[in-house]
Amino acid sequence: MRDSKKFSANNNIFHKSFEIGILIKAIDGVFEIIGGILLIFLNPSRLSKLIAWLTQHELSEDPRDAVANFMIALSSKFTISTQNFGVFYLISHGMVKLILIILLWKRKVWAYPLTIVSLILFIIYQIYRYTLSPSIGLVMLTIFDIVMIILTFIEYRRIRQSWN
Repeated sequence: MRDSKKFSANNNIFHKSFEIGILIKAIDGVFEIIGGILLIFLNPSRLSKLIAWLTQHELSEDPRDAVANFMIALSSKFTISTQNFGVFYLISHGMVKLILIILLWKRKVWAYPLTIVSLILFIIYQIYRYTLSPSIGLVMLTIFDIVMIILTFIEYRRIRQSWN
């Protein structure tokens, strides 16, 4: 009896963690879609003007300001193809996440393995992006996705056991 309570408590912790994780993923998916839509209107010319406006005060005080110069250099690498890729990636990635999360919230059993496969594909892409441009953000996102794979698997097992 005592062991079953301990198992149930652990299972509840994993379930709550899973629910919180997919809520975070849902919020992230909405922000990705919004970001992709906003990116439609931010072409290279507008970005350069925006960065120039944001950095002009700082550069007038210190023309060698590292952050301001970094932002200017980064904006100069923003091209139409970068914009198009960003729009496509953010909107499609956000939509895939939201669709999967809705299916998980509806407890569609087949959505759990599909979510795990999707997260694995996202991780592979994130590792690829990391090899091109190392980023602590990508590392943190990848770790979060690995945790979500584990929680999704545990939740999938729990749901399948409850059906038996």
